Amino acid sequence: QVQLVESGGGSVQPGGSLRLSCVASGIVFRFSAMGWYRQAPGKERELVAHITSGGGTNYGSSVKGRFTISRDNDKNTVYLQMNSLKPEDTAVYYCQAERVTTYWGKGTLVTVSS
Repeated sequence: QVQLVESGGGSVQPGGSLRLSCVASGIVFRFSAMGWYRQAPGKERELVAHITSGGGTNYGSSVKGRFTISRDNDKNTVYLQMNSLKPEDTAVYYCQAERVTTYWGKGTLVTVSS
């Protein structure tokens, strides 16, 4: 059974930083593409960042230069380092794994507010 478990969400002031983690089990992690998506209240889910099995990355336009996605294949974990956070980054952040089938975590809430 595939499980994606996110952690690291919370409340932070504008300009602050958070690091999200997603631990995967039940998949061959090193061959899976991984991604972070987010969904704000009343909005559709959108891509935040994506990393291929080979380490290639791409980012949503609103987070380029502020967020960094990385992966540790030995720990079956993908990370999202979020810097210079803005109130508009407030959302539930979801981890996604892709290999033939797409899998989703349950999400972790990030709130950016003063």
